[in-house]
Amino acid sequence: MTETVQDMTGTRVPWPAVRPEVVAEVVAGLSARLQKRLDGAAAKLAERPVERTGEDWRIAVDEETELVLHAPGGVVATSGDVRCGCLLAPACVHRAAAVTVCPLADGEPPVDQADPAGRAEPEVADSGARTSAPAPLPDGPPEPVAAAGTLGAAERAAVDQLHRVASAALAAGVGGAGAVLQAELLRAAHRARLAGLHRPAAAAVAVVTRIRAARSGEPDHRLADLVAGLRELLGLGAALTAAAAADTAGPGVAALRGTARQAYAAAGGLRLYGLFSEPVLTATHAGVLTWAVDAGGGLHTMAEIMPHSDAAAAAPQAVGAGNRAVRLGDAMLSHREFTRAGLVVQGATRSAAGRLGAGASVRAVRAAGAAWTAEPAARLWTEPPAAQVARALGAAALPPEVRPAGGELLFLDVTLLGAVPYGTGGEPSLLADCGGTVVALRAAHDHPGLAHRGNLALLATAPGLRLRVIGRLERSARPELSLLAVGEPPSTRPADARHTDVGPTDAGPTDAGPTDAGPVEARPPSSSPSLALPADRAGRVNLGLERLQTADLTLPPQEAASPLTALPAGPLPPTTPVHLLSRRVEQAVTGGRAVLALGTGAAQADRARLRSAGLATGASLLEGLLGAAMDQPRDVFGRVVTDDHRAFAAAWSAAAWYEEELASALCATAWTLEVPGNQP
Repeated sequence: MTETVQDMTGTRVPWPAVRPEVVAEVVAGLSARLQKRLDGAAAKLAERPVERTGEDWRIAVDEETELVLHAPGGVVATSGDVRCGCLLAPACVHRAAAVTVCPLADGEPPVDQADPAGRAEPEVADSGARTSAPAPLPDGPPEPVAAAGTLGAAERAAVDQLHRVASAALAAGVGGAGAVLQAELLRAAHRARLAGLHRPAAAAVAVVTRIRAARSGEPDHRLADLVAGLRELLGLGAALTAAAAADTAGPGVAALRGTARQAYAAAGGLRLYGLFSEPVLTATHAGVLTWAVDAGGGLHTMAEIMPHSDAAAAAPQAVGAGNRAVRLGDAMLSHREFTRAGLVVQGATRSAAGRLGAGASVRAVRAAGAAWTAEPAARLWTEPPAAQVARALGAAALPPEVRPAGGELLFLDVTLLGAVPYGTGGEPSLLADCGGTVVALRAAHDHPGLAHRGNLALLATAPGLRLRVIGRLERSARPELSLLAVGEPPSTRPADARHTDVGPTDAGPTDAGPTDAGPVEARPPSSSPSLALPADRAGRVNLGLERLQTADLTLPPQEAASPLTALPAGPLPPTTPVHLLSRRVEQAVTGGRAVLALGTGAAQADRARLRSAGLATGASLLEGLLGAAMDQPRDVFGRVVTDDHRAFAAAWSAAAWYEEELASALCATAWTLEVPGNQP
């Protein structure tokens, strides 16, 4: 029986995923002549209709030729699973075009060594809640790996190849990084994984995924993500190359290698109190991530994240995951329920990043939750905002597998100021006062299928509303926060109050509309707006999963409302012209080395402005980047001779890392009260 899937643009079956090493192997089998035709063939094949019959995806290349992709579980695992009926097969351009069109597979979740049930979960890789499940080792024995602190011959060769191809991809830019260059980078990643260099291999696959998103114009493509991916990949290559040259030994090399599997260690008994849940939505995965705090104030996470093959169904899948049961022992409550309840866990296992394991030996029973104004949750809000920002910036610099759970989260008490023009572009933003610091509140995700944007718009109608909020730090020259959850401020409930745990059938309102699941608590009349949440919400709202209603806010009479028309402070702090350097860094990624070399004359004014702003180092790095872009060897006839682009990649990496560190320093400074404009 043929399965047809409807998407937003018409009737189309999504392509299956493909393992990265399969792409490398199939493309490598093409002749040089066919490799030149590969990008055009892939673009044409992407427009062809696809039919799915069981585990086979069938594409009619023409009237006589059919292409079949055998993908058990939705993943093409070997090159033999790609079959074409043309006369040139298997060395035909159709097979290579097919694996180029297919999205890259993340690989099956690794089996947790401390989890006898083997129910490991995909890893949430970064502060933007994007998912990345580490791929298992390819078939066959891995190459011998040297001692933990040194690099062996196989590792050195893999590092050299990976760094060389990554430098070539940067020099080519998005426009020049076609299917052949992508396949070379995937081949280098495969070799690095065989050599035990799991972190560089994962970084290379992520770069290829982002290059594909940029070339195809996918909605979730962000140039900043691609710049960050290339910066990390080249940085890892340079660090490992330096370690190999110096023949150093130490724990730093082991951190650069990374691990193939996320290890879980015994955590004993835990008393957990639910905090909030956020939807996770990426190009390949959708689900929910739930946060909890233990009796000592430590943060833990539990996830229900699964791959999706249809972009139209991804947002409903993420929202619906909030109603799925927490996979921890025999606990019979959903993720949404757990945000207002608690758990007593025995035999818990925990990763270095705070992820709780779901092994067969884990036992968990339901218990009462705690209000955000009661211990142990309340202590999360006692840390000064500036210290929280410093902690978040430090956590963002760590690899995802060892980044502390909640390191990027801020726990703040704010008063809404209203939606006013803010920032250099003057776009309307919801501002809030956080102890004298003016903070711009952002939607954590812009997808219309999630509740973030609608909730933020409703909150903007209530200037003066006091809230206790949880958000993710946005690194900006002005204080910005992506809102994840809001709750009642400390004065609304007694400080030592503990809320009543909601029952199994009171999962809270969904995003479909208002609910009458519980009575609204009485509030005394006030000239300031306040939250008036139903009792089953326990004084908090998961902004991505649940929609606020007008009835959830107690607003003062219309004449008493006084929305802001301007910032409540004096002049804004002067802006540092970091963009003069960052736009050249981004230009190199999009246009490549050749395009950057054409703009050297216009960049003279940029260098002068950077120096006048006190950024002499930035001006020197910009000059070095532009010089490296132009400095290409030529033959006796004046023709450009292709080099390995490593000098250009080194100059770009220096500028990119300087921009990264400067942006972090400016963000930390923006949250201090000494900055003009932060005093109300």
